[in-house]
Amino acid sequence: MLAAMPDSAPSPVSAGSAPPRAGGDACPGTLRLHRADDGALARVRIPGGVLTAAQADALLAAADRLGDGELHLTSRGNVQLRGLGAECGGELAELLTAAGLLPSAAHERARNVVASPLAGLDGPPPLRAWLTGLDRLLCGSPAAAALSGRFLFALDDGRGDVDALGADVTLIAADDGCLLRIGAEDEVFRLPSADEGPRTALRAAEAFLRAAPGSGAWRVRDLPDGVRAALVRTVGATAGPAVRRPRPRTATPPAPGRHGSSNAISVGVPLGRLTPAQWRLLTGTARRHGGELRLTPWRGVVVPGPFGGPDDAAEALGALAAAGLITAPDSPWTGVGACIGHPGCAKSSSDVRAEAGAAVGPVGRLPVYWSGCERRCGHPQGEWIDVVATPDGHRVSHVRGERRDPPETVRDDPAALAAAVAAARSRSPSR
Repeated sequence: MLAAMPDSAPSPVSAGSAPPRAGGDACPGTLRLHRADDGALARVRIPGGVLTAAQADALLAAADRLGDGELHLTSRGNVQLRGLGAECGGELAELLTAAGLLPSAAHERARNVVASPLAGLDGPPPLRAWLTGLDRLLCGSPAAAALSGRFLFALDDGRGDVDALGADVTLIAADDGCLLRIGAEDEVFRLPSADEGPRTALRAAEAFLRAAPGSGAWRVRDLPDGVRAALVRTVGATAGPAVRRPRPRTATPPAPGRHGSSNAISVGVPLGRLTPAQWRLLTGTARRHGGELRLTPWRGVVVPGPFGGPDDAAEALGALAAAGLITAPDSPWTGVGACIGHPGCAKSSSDVRAEAGAAVGPVGRLPVYWSGCERRCGHPQGEWIDVVATPDGHRVSHVRGERRDPPETVRDDPAALAAAVAAARSRSPSR
């Protein structure tokens, strides 16, 4: 039964103004595994989500040999390996180093870089020079090794997709060069040339590290207001003139299907979990059409191609659809996400992935994310429907940036829960 909470004004979302952190940064990586209820977990950073087919093969080999065989995509375009043995770290590191996926042991958790996945494929400019340049500079900076595993860089080709993700340092391609954004500020700085982008982004991250000691901040948004404002002024003074450009409210992922006159195809991955067969199919598709995969921050995959034409792309999409991937916007799985939930996470109140699958229905106007506890690991940015499992049922609420509508609580009734989520997702997105 649906029980509405008393009417009141929307409240701030707690994740939007994170308090200073207590204790060390426990964000998992490749060399420091995280213990979960289903075994150890490794998070492999994939800057820009870009993988060669050979690197994709290496990840599958690691999952098959050392873990549960599946590959889990994250909201930053990275890959998680689950069900690992506690003593597999050395073998995993050797395997990934040989594949070029671990270029610096000191920086492996700092290589958090998202990039517009369709860059260079459908009109806007490519970002590869920024991506390779920034990763090289990051790995070459002794100071950058101190960045937390949560600090995020974003490279946006001008369409606003990854600019909306709220990264700590964002480079935005513009007609006349490059813009730099620090945190979620509405003010950006116009760099003298696009070539300056990666070096300026690194300088901004290093300036954050100098500002952060004593604040308990892992990310720009964690800094006290005065310290954050001083950081922006300091970086801006050397970057270039300021320009007002509000950050987009909602990120728009690539639509499933064909893009750029058959030069690329995009697929979604239900709940971000890929079986070995699905991964092999994606890797094989990439190998036949250019040899590259791009993992997206929305738990999807872009195969850049080139494809021989619409029929060639349609054939590839048909095979991927038959394997259970999302290949068209009208898939009921479009916009549905969830954390790992029970039994993989001891903090989860329920098996939210199974619940999300049971509640899948008509495509909603708004995305929905299911969380097994209040931490909401991996939740999206912008506007979305938040479903949180609690000991008393599920709370369903509408999130708009840093504001949350009063939640509705659904007791233990799967049919009522599915109906409540469908009704919430059918609301018109905010303007």
